[in-house]
Amino acid sequence: SIAALKITRSTKLFALCAALNSCNLGYDIGVNTGAGMLLQESLALSDVELEIFMGSLNLFAMIGALSSHWISDRLGRRWSFRIAAVVFIFGTVIQSGAAGYASLMFGRVFVGLGVGFGLAVDPVYISEISQAAHRGQLVTWSEIATNIGIVLGFISGLVFSGVDENIAWRLMFSLGAILPCFVIYFATFVMPESPRWLVAKDRNREAREVLKMIYPDGYDVDVIVTEIKDTIEKESIAEHAVGWDIILFPSPAFKRMLMVGVGTAIAQQAVGIDAIQYFLVYILSQSGIESRNAQMLILVVLGLIKLGVIVIAGQLFDRKGRRPLIFVSLLGCAVSLFIVSMSFIGGASSEATAIFGLAMYLAFFSIGMGPGAWLIPSEVFSTMIRAKAMSVATFMNRVTATIMSSTFLSVATAMSWAGFFIMMAIVCIIIL
Repeated sequence: SIAALKITRSTKLFALCAALNSCNLGYDIGVNTGAGMLLQESLALSDVELEIFMGSLNLFAMIGALSSHWISDRLGRRWSFRIAAVVFIFGTVIQSGAAGYASLMFGRVFVGLGVGFGLAVDPVYISEISQAAHRGQLVTWSEIATNIGIVLGFISGLVFSGVDENIAWRLMFSLGAILPCFVIYFATFVMPESPRWLVAKDRNREAREVLKMIYPDGYDVDVIVTEIKDTIEKESIAEHAVGWDIILFPSPAFKRMLMVGVGTAIAQQAVGIDAIQYFLVYILSQSGIESRNAQMLILVVLGLIKLGVIVIAGQLFDRKGRRPLIFVSLLGCAVSLFIVSMSFIGGASSEATAIFGLAMYLAFFSIGMGPGAWLIPSEVFSTMIRAKAMSVATFMNRVTATIMSSTFLSVATAMSWAGFFIMMAIVCIIIL
């Protein structure tokens, strides 16, 4: 039986190489968290300019993600990885050398396109080179890789915490060009083309060679080739039979699916995760922690907590079920955000309270809302609408992230930091 098949070493290697691509997004979040304040002081940016810089990544990533399927279907998955990495490197180089806001934003466009492109190709490639029984486990590797990237971005802030702020952020950004170089190398010399893409292009002999690496010795890969052909045919028929009308004017059954799937994807960002991660240094600074070194050290600790919980969550989702974990996650996020708000309402222990609240918030988010927001839509949508519905869910997730990140500082300043976190806690409870 398929379930009894072991994951081959080749599959693990290919999935690992592909997941490395997700580190780019993580590194960008991590590095901007640490560099945001330095950047603002160095280039004399207003709060609104900084918010637009932070939030715009999601906007450009959406464009990258939407155009990715066109290139990945035409040129193959390996070329997609290479193109995503080259675009990311180009953007990183421009950002690192930016002399003013215009050149900084020009670089941001390419970083965003590269990130969005990679984000869309990653899970597709991993699911296509892994056996059905182990697909879920391996696809979560890209979520783990994103969080490793975040920790690496935080560490870069700690490494350069003693360097002059005008140079520090440039060095932190330029380190982001290292990982994509590895991605280009692996995509060229290590990773095979996706067997599904090869079958779709009638290159069955090459597809068999790749499948032999993925499945244990002696396994009849011709069966898999036939299965892939059938799946492609079925999807093609469903694709042509069903236009966008089924998404735009859904029947009651499809409407329920869309409300759950797209709603979960929106909720993931509505609880404020991207915005809070991007502006962690500002939150720490407001709570009274002014030393750059201390701020960066706290970031690394928070990043490691989040990473540890994500790894545990991957195991729990299959054992405990989706709903209980999402419920615990939202309830925990609400309580944590109330605790963070308390640190801004007088009291001497505000620094410790803020750190404790933020650590709890990141941990509770990662136990449910983090991985669950993608697992639930992918399982809820029927095959007939899955491709279109997933693109809508991803698009809405990024739109929400853009709005949250692009207004965070202005809203928090206008409402007071305590008021802002209380509002976010109420949002968590409403979603519940």
